[in-house]
Amino acid sequence: MAEPLIIVGNGMAATRLAGELSQRALGRYSVAVIGDEPRPAYNRVLLSPLLAGEIGENDIDLKPPAWWRDRGISTFYGRSVERIDRAARVVTLRGGSNLPYGKLVLATGSTPLRPPFPGGALKGVVTFRDTADVGMMRSYAARGARVAVIGGGLLGLEAAYGLARAGAEVTLLHLVDRLMERQLDREGAGLLAAAMAARGVDVRLRAETKGFRGRDHVEAVELTDGTEIPADLVVIAIGVRPNIEIARAAGLGVGRGILVDDGLATSDPAIFAIGECAEHRGLAYGLVEPAYEQARVLAARLAGRDGAYLGSLLSTNLKVSGVGVFSAGEFEAGDGAETVVLRDPAAGVYRKFVLRGGRLAGCVLVGDTQGALFYLGLIRSGQDISAIRADLPFGESHCIEAAA
Repeated sequence: MAEPLIIVGNGMAATRLAGELSQRALGRYSVAVIGDEPRPAYNRVLLSPLLAGEIGENDIDLKPPAWWRDRGISTFYGRSVERIDRAARVVTLRGGSNLPYGKLVLATGSTPLRPPFPGGALKGVVTFRDTADVGMMRSYAARGARVAVIGGGLLGLEAAYGLARAGAEVTLLHLVDRLMERQLDREGAGLLAAAMAARGVDVRLRAETKGFRGRDHVEAVELTDGTEIPADLVVIAIGVRPNIEIARAAGLGVGRGILVDDGLATSDPAIFAIGECAEHRGLAYGLVEPAYEQARVLAARLAGRDGAYLGSLLSTNLKVSGVGVFSAGEFEAGDGAETVVLRDPAAGVYRKFVLRGGRLAGCVLVGDTQGALFYLGLIRSGQDISAIRADLPFGESHCIEAAA
């Protein structure tokens, strides 16, 4: 008889785990997937082009309904887990249904950060996280609304780009002196800022939000320097925090995220966690690739095979307003490192490689991201690249010829 396995969460991590399990442990488990949102799992990475009107809502679906049905996976949409009874190994859903489990996987994702700014409860102050947010934001953009986006990281850039393409008048406010400061050096960030400005987004750096002004609805963003930015809509996109409340209430070990070991097990050996909600070796990743790596490792372990998750090499790959951006590993040359740089300001191209001990330690690509996966492979492998050093900026084919 198949062991009941429940996955709490219906996002990208949960879907990847379900797919891995269907390949590795078919028939071993009776799988049920429970999600808060009242629709099948979808690709959150595609919310920006959906907002921009470049794709339709059906284009973001991860799997068609038949995929889940054909694999015998039960799905519960628009339902949340209210309680985990670890002693009885039962989860209680909103509405009172109880489901037993032998194994339980928490893939509860994260929620947008929303600091307690004065005026933050006004109508028109929102976050950017799901398809409902996209629908609301598009309604504003369609009438040419003035929109202030707070946050110059990945999420903020995607929101600003999508809103501008959809017809809004967009001002992007970022607290520090460059965009994507966790992934880009100053020069790469400068090129990205120029590209955003050229596409109609008013980028304002060193802009610290004080609060929001308005009566019933937001009317302006107030900055700490006294500047006011008129706004019909404010989108807060400054990051996310792991969803850990259900785990905390169940008495599981938590920190910033749900604490897991190298086998992705929580403090209860029957319960696991993957994706944005999980904290492994002090890190809670907010990106898709680590979640996919965790899903592969956990599926293998649940199938009875050996394997350990030892952490992920962070990389970022996105396209904003047609401008490709890729960053992986070290993007600043610290002590003992050196750099190889190719720059073409007129073409908006910047390619920087950080070398350490004859090996590629990191890279930044702006404007031309060809070869990104090749470079990522070099960083992960740690192989000696001395023989292809001069050819690094020109891509994989040049490097292969140089090494031949």
